[in-house]
Amino acid sequence: MSRKLLLYCAFLSLSLMVPPVVCLAGPMGKITLKDGSQVYGEIVEMTEGVIKIKTLFHEGDPMKIKWSEVTGMDTEEPMSFVLSNGTILQGKPAMTESGTLDVKTELLSEPIPVQVGSVLAVNPPLKKAVVYTGNINFGASKTTGNTKLENYSLLGELIARSERLRLTILGRYLYGETSGTLNARNAFGTIKLDFFITKRFYAYAGALFEQDTFQDLNLRTSLFAGPGYQFIDVGDFSSPYFKRMQLSAEAGLGFFNEDFKRAEDRNNITGRWAVNFNWPVLPR
Repeated sequence: MSRKLLLYCAFLSLSLMVPPVVCLAGPMGKITLKDGSQVYGEIVEMTEGVIKIKTLFHEGDPMKIKWSEVTGMDTEEPMSFVLSNGTILQGKPAMTESGTLDVKTELLSEPIPVQVGSVLAVNPPLKKAVVYTGNINFGASKTTGNTKLENYSLLGELIARSERLRLTILGRYLYGETSGTLNARNAFGTIKLDFFITKRFYAYAGALFEQDTFQDLNLRTSLFAGPGYQFIDVGDFSSPYFKRMQLSAEAGLGFFNEDFKRAEDRNNITGRWAVNFNWPVLPR
């Protein structure tokens, strides 16, 4: 047998003895479930109560597992953990006991114990610095015959939200006439800025402006400020029917001024309270 053939046979025998190596990008790790089973692979992220992991021998989209079924996680690479109290940790997780993770960070010599149930997200995708939402509605109606009616309305809202700030602008305009005679014309607008001191607690300041031709109102102005609390915010619930629900309550003081065309002007200091509830029911 020639030397080349001997070398080839030796290489072939080594190839059969050594198992193939499969390389995956991203943090490789192990997830332990409540039933004691373990899943190995590339841990992608955990958001909205579901963790995604790409296993070695699973093709297609990452496997999805309910976070409520997870009792532990181990990785050799650092990951980002967002906790329910707003804290963000960057470190390597290791399961010490069922339901508890020891997160090893670069800043501290001792690992930080974290309850699995307190983790809201793992390696969440980057959020936009400012998120804009809003809507604009226009309505018009016209009736001819014995009585001629014309009505127009315009309503718009814009909300800009960052990690600490929320700006809300609302405007409305109504116009109506009957047989060529004006019977409605008024405008209303508010602007309000919320500063979040914590994840839930915020301080706000705002202004309101209103004009009504048929109420002898040249301009009504209100300046207000005070504290507020966000009881429910977008993303608190994982269900698609509840995840955009919002509930907040506010209290405070304000200055109120009314400028009339003919009547005597008025101004005073007022108390203010408000409850804001927004629930887009249909998922998108």
